[in-house]
Amino acid sequence: MSILVTVCILLLLAYIFDLTASFTKIPSVILLLISGWCVQQLATWFHVTVQDLNPLLPVLGTVGLILIVMEGALEIELDRSKIPMIKKSMVVALIPMVMLAFLLGYLFQYLGGYTLKDSLTYAMPFCVISSSIAIPSVKGLNSHIRDFVVFETSVSDILGVLFFNFLALNSIITTDSLVEFGIQIVVITIVSFIATVGLSLLLTKVNHHIKYSPIIIIIILIYGVSKFYHLPGLIFIIIFGIILGNLDQVRKLKFMHKLRPEALEGEVVKLKELLIEATFLIRALFFLLFGFLMETREMLNPDTILYAVGIVLAIILTRVFQLLVLKIPLMPLLFIAPRGLITILLFVAIVPLPTDAIINKSLIVQVIILTSLVMMLGLMYTPKNLTAEAEEKDDIEVDEKTIEKLES
Repeated sequence: MSILVTVCILLLLAYIFDLTASFTKIPSVILLLISGWCVQQLATWFHVTVQDLNPLLPVLGTVGLILIVMEGALEIELDRSKIPMIKKSMVVALIPMVMLAFLLGYLFQYLGGYTLKDSLTYAMPFCVISSSIAIPSVKGLNSHIRDFVVFETSVSDILGVLFFNFLALNSIITTDSLVEFGIQIVVITIVSFIATVGLSLLLTKVNHHIKYSPIIIIIILIYGVSKFYHLPGLIFIIIFGIILGNLDQVRKLKFMHKLRPEALEGEVVKLKELLIEATFLIRALFFLLFGFLMETREMLNPDTILYAVGIVLAIILTRVFQLLVLKIPLMPLLFIAPRGLITILLFVAIVPLPTDAIINKSLIVQVIILTSLVMMLGLMYTPKNLTAEAEEKDDIEVDEKTIEKLES
């Protein structure tokens, strides 16, 4: 009973953190990690025995990743006016990732004596922007920045998992492994379109009062099966989300008429509402659990703090370079590059885990905390004209001008 009460109180706190994030500019992930850590300290103080919860972490993380990417994909609106933004966000996601991967890879190879392939594998978790932290943190910014962050972080998640799986699953990088990698992408793309059509039919045809939970379960099942066969399942998630989130665009295709897009739109709205609620719960539980499993010595480990600071500086420098080359304003996008859920998942997936004094859980924890703090400072100093409130005021002014012109 005490565990149930504790979990409920923590989830209510997580809700308060989410509500106040746009005012305090403090990323909720930091408060969640601290809350989880405080519960661990209290449990130790009162000699409360807790079973090993480590096996739950990758399960919650995987489900959270699926829900977060799908929610983000549903938010993406594809129209011609946003094509330049989409192209730039893809480049900003890809180029710094590759640059940082090789930079850290060579550093780990030099310091740890690993092979270049293993060094790149160890570097990949640090190269992926966490959509689970970035997307909720930019809710208070205008729609252009929000769209950019949603697309960039979703692409970063997908490419990061793709590259990591390619490095981790191939003992030797050869032409055959590259060809196989390309075939996997083609296969999952075909499966994604077939599955999207099938799930869309289920949304419009099923009349049972329980409809959306089975859909989400099937989505998670498809992702799990694709992962079993070493296919990039996140491609399915984002294709499914983008198609359902852009029914106005895809309804022009003839075969889409059979899916009854008018009826499907209403179902998508309800599915999206359920996704938002489920995503909040899973994300909060994941970071609370991760905070609970953190040791004080891991956060304050002096052996890794300099490496963590160096990695964060490398992240910022590669991002500065890319944004300047593409002539994208630095504020606030320069600082919105946190590491989080996907970083932890990729690190846990490394087999065998490195056991040296450089690449370990302490380094992961410190990089996540430092990048979140950098984002917090960046959001605090974001100009007011880039906020959602300023955008709403501009819309009101435009509407008033339009009314005046119509009246005259």
